[in-house]
Formats: sequence, C-alpha cells, structure tokens
Amino acid sequence: MGKNLTSRSEDYSKWYNELVVKADLAENSAVRGCMVIKPYGFAIWEKMQAELDRMFKETGHQNAYFPLFVPKSLFEAEEKNAEGFAKECAVVTHYRLQNDPDREGKLRVDPEARLEEELIVRPTSEAIIWNTYKGWIQSYRDLPLLINQWANVVRWEMRTRLFLRTAEFLWQEGHTAHATEQEAMDEARLMNKVYADFAERFLAIPVIEGLKTESERFAGAVETFCIEALMQDGKALQAGTSHFLGQNFAKAFDVKFTSNQGKQEYVWATSWGVSTRLMGALIMTHSDDHGLVLPPNLAPYQVVIVPIYKGQEQLEAISQVANEIVADLRKRGISVKFDNRDTHKPGWKFNEYELKGVPLRIGIGPKDLEKRTVELARRDTLTKEFVAKEDVVDKVSALLQEIQEALYDKARVFRDAHITEVNTYTEFKEVLENKTGFISAHWDGTAASEAAIKNETKATIRCIPLEGQPEEGSCIYSGKPSKQRVLFAKAY
Repeated sequence: MGKNLTSRSEDYSKWYNELVVKADLAENSAVRGCMVIKPYGFAIWEKMQAELDRMFKETGHQNAYFPLFVPKSLFEAEEKNAEGFAKECAVVTHYRLQNDPDREGKLRVDPEARLEEELIVRPTSEAIIWNTYKGWIQSYRDLPLLINQWANVVRWEMRTRLFLRTAEFLWQEGHTAHATEQEAMDEARLMNKVYADFAERFLAIPVIEGLKTESERFAGAVETFCIEALMQDGKALQAGTSHFLGQNFAKAFDVKFTSNQGKQEYVWATSWGVSTRLMGALIMTHSDDHGLVLPPNLAPYQVVIVPIYKGQEQLEAISQVANEIVADLRKRGISVKFDNRDTHKPGWKFNEYELKGVPLRIGIGPKDLEKRTVELARRDTLTKEFVAKEDVVDKVSALLQEIQEALYDKARVFRDAHITEVNTYTEFKEVLENKTGFISAHWDGTAASEAAIKNETKATIRCIPLEGQPEEGSCIYSGKPSKQRVLFAKAY
C-alpha cells in the first residue's frame, strides 16, 4: 500500500486532506459539503462516543432523542439564537415531489404540497428541546433535568473540510434545566471540565479551559466555556463548548416551575456539545508524514499481528502462536487483530497499519518461532524490539500505557512551547507571522479592539483562560488599561 502523502512541512492542509482519505476515515459524498464516514473512521468515533457517554451518565445525565425538524416559529422564539444561526440554516418548504410531464422520468416539487409552516433542519436543538421541556417541567421536584442526545445537525457551510467543517456532522448536545442560577453555572463548568478530562486522558490532547468573549459566545448564551487545543501547524481548534444560557430560553418558551416556596419562577439552563470535529483534532495533534498516530485509548484495535511466512505449513505454525497471544491479550481487555489474509504481503500490511495508526504491531516469522520471540513495533516512535513470547502480554500492556502518556506529553510540550507572551502590537504580528501558536496578550475588553485585531490579522481571541491570574497591563491594540491576558490565535 503506497502512502505517497504530501509532507506536513510542504502543505499542511493538503497532507490533512490526503490522510483522511488514504487512512480510510472518510470521503466526500455526492451531497455538496457532506461526508461519508467510513467504517475505520466511524470505529474511532464510536470509541469517543462510548467514553463520553459513560462520563455523561456518571454525572447524572440521561440520553433522549428529539426531532430533526424545527418549526420556523419555534426557531425564531429566542431571537439571538435564531439570528446567530440564520445564515447556516437549511429550510424545508415542501413535502412531496411529482412527475414532471414535460421531462420524462424527472421529478419536481409539487407546488400544491407547500408546508403550512416551513421547517428548519436543526443546526442545534435548543428551540425544539425547550418547547418540549415546557411540558416536562412544572415543579422544583422535576429539576434538575439533565438530558443529552446523540444526533446529527446541519449547518450550511460554504467552505467545507472533512471532519473539521461539513454541512452535516455528528455530535452530542446536552440540554439541562435547573432551579437556580448557581446550579446552572456549576453544570456548565462541570461539563467543560468533563470535556477537558476526556480530551486529555482519552485523546491525549492538552487543552486550555477558558471563557469566550461576548462576540465569540454561542448565540443565545450568557456565558460560553470552552476547551481550546493547538494543532501542529500552530493554529488553534475549538474542541468543545459548554454554555450557561441563563433564563433566555426559559423566557422565550415560557418554561416555569413552582419553587418549594410556592412561587412561579423561570428555570435556568445550559447546553454543551462536542462533534466529529474531534476527529480532525485527533489527526492534526498526533499524526505524522507516515500517516495516522492513534492514542491506544481510542484505536479501533490497539495491536495488530502480522504473520511472515512461506507456505501453508509455516502459516499454521505461526497462527497457533498468534492465536494464543490474541487470546491472552483479549483477557487483558486489549483489542487485537490477527491479519492472516493471504491476499497481501507482510510489507503491504506493515505499510497499511502504519498509515492507519495502529499503536503496536507484532510480527511473527519462522525464525521467531525457533527463538520463541516476536518483533514488536511502536507506531508513535517507529522503533522495534524483539520480545520473548512469554513476556509479550505484559510488555504490550505496559507499552500501551506508555504510548498514551508519551503522545500527551509530546503534544503538551509542543503546545507550551507555542504560547508566547507579547506586550506590543508589533510583537504580536511578528509572532503571528513567524512562530504562530497561542499568543498571550493584554486586551482592553472592548469589542472594537477585538474586531480590529481580527480584521487586520485574522487572529481571534480563543479564550480568556480560567486559570489566568489578574495582571495589570495595557491593551496591545488600543493602549487602554487591561486586567488580564487573553489567548489569541489563528484558528480552524
């Protein structure tokens, strides 16, 4: 299997696009801007989904499912949310087709079948969910209401890229209702922390937790928490968001509850989500010019065993040893594939699994049988060693943990080396042009300065770090007083 990948240093964007397709993760579909997620790519997404689902349920959330279509009147009920998504909406206006008598075999929209009310294909589900919650919430005894759904959404993007930005994508969206402002704020913070823990422990991606500025908040939110990651090309990627919605949606949809004092009050809300964009983050954080590099925690199979043989007799002898190793690894909860296909040579298979990022590869040949050893190859470092057969399971277990930690550490070192403090606008533009990465700089807190910097440099405020310390300074753009540094970057 020839990889022939463009190198990252030559053209990072082209490298990314080629890798997604050649590693069998996804491909463009017949629908403009939409993708087909292939089985190998979907297996990685399923691993992410399973881990997040476990974390959500451990924090008291339940799954439900809500309609794909949102009546236009409901969508417009919360004005800021409707305004924020209006330009990305796909709208259903008719409900059937009919034969066109002037064009044999062709179909056209039946003009008599126009919907009484147009339907929005959900870009996000706050409207339909809060309209539903009105019937679910009457008393403080019904709160908190902690719901998540796994779904698809449609945002009619003009410029698309597989996983990073597509017209339709998969995600989860949590929507919760609370009796008090503090409970809702605590929930928004908690879920942002869940995302951060998931990204770091599972995806091996170091993230910075922060708050979005007012202009970068989710449409309809009072506050937006986020996790920001840094890709190998020095661009930032928003990996997840969690929103404190205040009472905006409760008031828009008249969702009230009777408090334990007998008063009618509006509930407090949150929403939060991550999407298949995480696949893009994963690829761009760890992978190299040879292909994917997958953290063991989410690799569809963590180990692949490739037999090296001539003739059926050798294959049968190797298979006996390989199957013993497979059984022992699976007892330890390690996912393993024994690739005994006779349609491809070992070299082709080595190349394939390197491209697909399988963390560990075991090679077994006739000489290994004699010596009672196997060849163990790491994908992250591309190093090999010979290991005694009886030590393989312990060695593999230890190495998988080591690889997971090593990938995180490598990404963290890179990220930390690309956070640069600047104190002048000249320094800011120089770092942005030559070094890239996150730029820690003072900002006066005004939308005018934020917009001017964005227009002149294409850099945005990625977040106001939650762990940031108060620090007196002067805005790099206006020179006005500033109380804390924020993180700027060019972003996906």
